[in-house]
Amino acid sequence: MHFLSLSIAPNELTVTKKDDSQNIAEKKQFTFNDFNLATTPQLLVKEIQTSFTDFEGAIFQEIPANFYALNTKVSLLNGSLEQFIKLFSELLNCPILTMQEAKNATDLSTAFSKKAQEITWTLDYFGYTPGKEEYSVESLLTIGNGFMGLRGTLPEMKISNDSYPATYIAGLYNTAESTVAGQIVENEDFVNTPNSQYISIKVEGNKNWLCINTSSLQQLHRRLNLKTGLFSSEMIIEDEQKNQLKISAYKIVNMKKMNNYSLKYIIEPLNFSKKITLKTEADGSVYNFNVERYRNLTNKHFHITNKQADKDLVALEVKTNESNITVRQSSKIHGDFFTKDEINTQIFEDKIEQTVAFMGTQNKQYSIEKHVQVQASIAEKSWDTPSQMALSFNEEFAESKAAWQELWDSSDIQVSGDMMSQKLLRIHTYHLLVSASPFNNTELDVSITARGLHGEAYRGHIFWDEIFILPFYIMHFPETAKQLLMYRYNRLNKAKENALESHYEGAMFPWQSGLDGSEDTQKLHLNPLNGEWGEDHSVLQRHVSLAIAYNVWLYWNNANDETFIKEYGAEMLLEIANFWRSAATYDESTKRYFIDKVMGPDEFHEAYPNSTESGLKNNAYTNLMVVWLFEEIETVLALLNTQEQTELMKKTGITQEKINEMKKIRQGLTIEVDKEGIIAQYEGYFKLKEIDWAAAKEKYGNIYRMDRILKADGKSPDDYKVSKQADTLMLFYNLNKEKIDEILNDLGYELPPDYLEKNLMYYLERTSHGSTLSRIVHAQLAENVAFHDLSWNLYQEALYSDYRDIQGGTTAEGIHTGVMAATIYVTLTTYAGVDIKEQLLTITPNLPKIWTDMTFNLNHKGIHYQLTMTKKNLNIIASKDVHVMIKEQTYSLKAAEPTTINY
Repeated sequence: MHFLSLSIAPNELTVTKKDDSQNIAEKKQFTFNDFNLATTPQLLVKEIQTSFTDFEGAIFQEIPANFYALNTKVSLLNGSLEQFIKLFSELLNCPILTMQEAKNATDLSTAFSKKAQEITWTLDYFGYTPGKEEYSVESLLTIGNGFMGLRGTLPEMKISNDSYPATYIAGLYNTAESTVAGQIVENEDFVNTPNSQYISIKVEGNKNWLCINTSSLQQLHRRLNLKTGLFSSEMIIEDEQKNQLKISAYKIVNMKKMNNYSLKYIIEPLNFSKKITLKTEADGSVYNFNVERYRNLTNKHFHITNKQADKDLVALEVKTNESNITVRQSSKIHGDFFTKDEINTQIFEDKIEQTVAFMGTQNKQYSIEKHVQVQASIAEKSWDTPSQMALSFNEEFAESKAAWQELWDSSDIQVSGDMMSQKLLRIHTYHLLVSASPFNNTELDVSITARGLHGEAYRGHIFWDEIFILPFYIMHFPETAKQLLMYRYNRLNKAKENALESHYEGAMFPWQSGLDGSEDTQKLHLNPLNGEWGEDHSVLQRHVSLAIAYNVWLYWNNANDETFIKEYGAEMLLEIANFWRSAATYDESTKRYFIDKVMGPDEFHEAYPNSTESGLKNNAYTNLMVVWLFEEIETVLALLNTQEQTELMKKTGITQEKINEMKKIRQGLTIEVDKEGIIAQYEGYFKLKEIDWAAAKEKYGNIYRMDRILKADGKSPDDYKVSKQADTLMLFYNLNKEKIDEILNDLGYELPPDYLEKNLMYYLERTSHGSTLSRIVHAQLAENVAFHDLSWNLYQEALYSDYRDIQGGTTAEGIHTGVMAATIYVTLTTYAGVDIKEQLLTITPNLPKIWTDMTFNLNHKGIHYQLTMTKKNLNIIASKDVHVMIKEQTYSLKAAEPTTINY
């Protein structure tokens, strides 16, 4: 076993490679000037990786005091030893110990292994950088339980440009009018509800309550334990009078009891003994402030309807201004330094304050607990009978921790040989379970927002991102997947109204959905590069209905839930198919059908060059998915007996003539294909101009949002072959290539055998990856055509996209649930090689070079599987007798009996 010893000096890093007997194998020095936390570690790590290989971990020596004096860009607050260890550990992708941890270890190899495990289950932040970076940290430290989400702020924080505490409730929306570009527009927003998390203190002699931004922050460490859902913080802070305090805070949202969250707050005077006053609030003055570009819009979405206080108990009730949803927050405080009779309560116009004064003694700890019960009238069952209010933080935590363990037992993916991929997969799994949970979503009529219960981007709406999100639940928690699909079924009538309003038949689901399924897509969009508002035509992304149909099919195909398909799914599929039937037009000149007035998943292209009308014709993704849907309609109808079919036709108003018309359309829809086998993104795409990508990168650096760059330059992305994300290629994410070959053949198109490789490279060269989802879709496609290095690089970019906020501030507005779910899906379907779209569970292991083995669970057709795979064999346990397909061979499994298959 070899390890590295890292010793940093003011202008150099010394790296020594040693064996477990402390013998030196190699030693090198790497120099730098004025250490910069944002760039210097990356440069040093590149040099280390070039010079050293084959090491199990590292030990970081103490940082000398003169390091900070001679490196002006690093402070002790944001550049502590712990922060250095975190940065170098993540970049080297190995565990790093402190000198003390190494001295305490009886065996370094065991210590490295234990440290690596800790790293993969925790999210740590050291120091504090107010503004967008802090907002991003708060998104990633969010805790929740599917019903509510609390951003990862400190108790002392209030809404400002520096930090943003928020409490979100699933499905809580309100519509308000705002004046934009001289006209009144309506926007439905995801509502930030009252803040009952606030706790702060004031030491005798100070005028102001302790605030992280106005006091001298000496040290801050925040940690989120992914395994237990526990948020903790520890800070040392000095107030205006030089009083130093150590303040520790702990926060949980109870995963088992949907209405409850709890805080524990511990105060320790470090250099004084004085009177201290503690204050906690139920603050109804809060408003929506998370997304900078929305801040000029109406941002107060509720009014207070009731305030009550009685010693240790407080209740604040509010109602949204337009949607008339009531939210009630009740709380109770208790501590070890006061009785409830010593609590002073004041009721103000927009908040309730509770204060406690006590004599603080130096080096003594004082603890208070606050337990909050959150209810919303849209969750009727828990509105009438809420969870019992908590009495003890430790008891709540123990209950929640056990619930989290149940979820991890079903959903954890374990990989060996790659510490950071392991960590990021757990971060992504954690945030999905915060966004929707099997414990609490059963009574909710909600789906998962594009940014979870973590932020206000996209106004907390539901998008086609469900096509990336739902497979996670379909494979691990099918009952939750069904509940999420019921959100769409419950809005089927609204989708039919939407279709009629646009002169179509059937069900046309909205591009952006919120409370009732109305189309909530904004009509104007702000370009942050030039500050101008322009028309937004994204409502034309009708393919959201195809995403819903695909998820209905995938759930039914994987869960074998015939009751669902007969009672709900078949109706949804038929109504969506009827919409697309009505959207198709027969062209006498070509003797084929076409679909126009749509936008594809790309999003950059809204219209043809110089056209006065928005919308495109024969988008390949849309048309080929419509053909797929029409084919599946026949399969679904075959499941129903004659009476069931008759009732369904009567309910939907769809006749046999319309079914026959779908068959004609599926055999005659148009796509455009060139002589090389490139499928045009839409009709006329090949006539667009090319972009000089090298020049664009040199001029702008970050070209992810090439659409905004072009518009700021007075140009239009409609004129260019530039894509935000996978469009035509998205077909191969949804469907197996064999299925697409079949569809193309049925349509009468012949493409060369290597058309997938050609299309991948063609569109990859013209894609800016303006969506984080773009990378993960392309990662899967690249692996499908054996471009292994390209696949791995794109996969890693997607894994890190939120954690490193690669889009420069978007994580501040909430995590990206779509890409988090998609990375898990691609891990299982592309690298583990699991295919859940076939009748038999099909597995073709394809582990990345860096991974030695992989362990995970999944559900398929009512059978639970436990799998561990290496590059040589697969160990599999099924809960029932079943046949599976592994590496194109069929194997018979006995219930609960481990089977090892060598390959």
